[in-house]
Amino acid sequence: MDDALVELVAANLAFVGTHFALSHPLRAPLVRVLGDRGFQVVYSLVAFAALGWVYVAFKSAPTADLGGSGDMGWIIATVIMLPAMVLFAGSLIGNPALPTPDASDRARQEPAGVFIVTRHPLMWSFALWALSHIILMWSWRTMITALAMGFLALVGAHLQDGKKQQAMGDAWEEWQSKTSFWPRFGRIFGVGPLWWMLGLILWLIFSWAHLQIGGIPAGVWLWF
Repeated sequence: MDDALVELVAANLAFVGTHFALSHPLRAPLVRVLGDRGFQVVYSLVAFAALGWVYVAFKSAPTADLGGSGDMGWIIATVIMLPAMVLFAGSLIGNPALPTPDASDRARQEPAGVFIVTRHPLMWSFALWALSHIILMWSWRTMITALAMGFLALVGAHLQDGKKQQAMGDAWEEWQSKTSFWPRFGRIFGVGPLWWMLGLILWLIFSWAHLQIGGIPAGVWLWF
């Protein structure tokens, strides 16, 4: 394997590994020593450093060294990213999984919006993003990074259920009983027009920015 790809694998393992370690086994002892604020500073510094390493290694790795999946793969990836953006947009408001003071109260409410699809819309939006890039079969650097991020999103979501249940008790158990870990995509058309409108806007903006930032066209902009 190319040395640059070996470094990219190492960088992704570091990012995923440090995230899991700091979010779970190391969190409690570090909070006891550093306090909540100190822990958040350390967590953020480690995360940004590891992600920065992923970025540098990604930029150094070969581009377009796989055959690609052609127009059909591009169409499928483009379609997948639309519900991903709908889930992403709807996950930012009223999400009991986010560390907010009223998280327990939110967990006792009836699911609405994207939460009728899954209780982890943010994580599934990342997983769908990863899947769309894997489908493209564009390069090894993309496959490695997408697999790592998809793994982090889904395993992280599963582990989050246990952590939230421990922290929120009955409130999270109630939320779990009313929602699903696995997306029920048949319900996504019922999340409401607001989230579809915002998702569509994000879908267009992010895919347009892909060319401006990464130098590679994405989504519908490939054909314009």
